[in-house]
Amino acid sequence: MDMAPFRWNRGRVQGFTDIERRGWVARLPAGWQPYALLARLDRPIGSWLLVLPGLWAFALAAPGWAEGLRLALLFGIGAVAMRGAGCVVNDLWDRDIDRRVERTRGRPLAAGTVSPRQALAFLAALCAIGLAMLLQLNGTAILLGIASLLPILLYPLAKRVTNWPQAMLGLTFSWAAPEGIAAATGQVDAVALILWAAAFCWILGYDTIYAHQDREDDAKVGIGSTALRWGERTRPFLAACYAATLGLLALAGWQAGLGWLYLPALLLPAALLARQVLTLDIHDPAHCLRLFKSNREAGLAIALAFLIGRL
Repeated sequence: MDMAPFRWNRGRVQGFTDIERRGWVARLPAGWQPYALLARLDRPIGSWLLVLPGLWAFALAAPGWAEGLRLALLFGIGAVAMRGAGCVVNDLWDRDIDRRVERTRGRPLAAGTVSPRQALAFLAALCAIGLAMLLQLNGTAILLGIASLLPILLYPLAKRVTNWPQAMLGLTFSWAAPEGIAAATGQVDAVALILWAAAFCWILGYDTIYAHQDREDDAKVGIGSTALRWGERTRPFLAACYAATLGLLALAGWQAGLGWLYLPALLLPAALLARQVLTLDIHDPAHCLRLFKSNREAGLAIALAFLIGRL
């Protein structure tokens, strides 16, 4: 495979890709840089999106500010480690396919800058960090954390057998919601399940936007996605996902007994999500990536709404 289109240029790989090698990643020793790229440390949006449902849980149910901040720190470190671990697992599964997709063929395993054996050793180190964070939680949260390994391992397989791999990612990335409630309260109750469902619908929507970057290449190599499933009908599908998200968030707040300010506070994330629906252009990969990344602000706005509802 000719990798010439992906020579480094001003910190970015040439050709359409979201790989970056600038900022603090560019200042790492040369031997470390492929591992940082393998764990997507150059693109922290994935870690943000993984931890945000946990932040919702702490904003909603943490017994106090100090405990909420402690849990947020633990989940933040764990999210970076486990998001990196998930990326390693995904790239080990997909390294042959990644070489055939424009956006992904510069990834370290696909490009050969990291060997599978080296990737497995790195995976073990990331899992050890995640385990160290997990063991600081209560027993219920620890069990949920261990159970989360199953969807992490199955996600790369899902895209080979279904047009709905985004649903498997939704199960994986939303896991922090019930685990966060369990960490804060010691139990998984109705609020935890409703919050999990809200996060699932949100992720199903935003990852469909993300998948439109690879839609044409995925079709060529036989990979399924909701972007391919819905195609030109993605806008109404996205609207349905986000409407369900907001409805479930409202239900979670009601179930948790939040104050009346919660519903007005939800107008900000509602506006941010509506903007994604209204401006979506599935034929512009760079625009899809910008919309996808804007979900960090939407997710933080949801956490803020929960905090306001507790006033």
